[in-house]
Amino acid sequence: MSAPHAFAIEIHGRSAGIVVVERGGLMFFAAERAFQSLERRVFKAVGHAEKAALRLLAEQDRRHAS
Repeated sequence: MSAPHAFAIEIHGRSAGIVVVERGGLMFFAAERAFQSLERRVFKAVGHAEKAALRLLAEQDRRHAS
């Protein structure tokens, strides 16, 4: 059985996007507008993409709370 080529990223029950195995890492494709700034960004690991999406959502929440 071969390794997966794509992984879904979900943050607090929201579909952030998927990361797809590419040369040099994992490329992010946003599923929601809230995560658009991560579009086509390359990460070295799935966990790195997940943390970036989590940080982005937290930043957006802080901005809306101000």
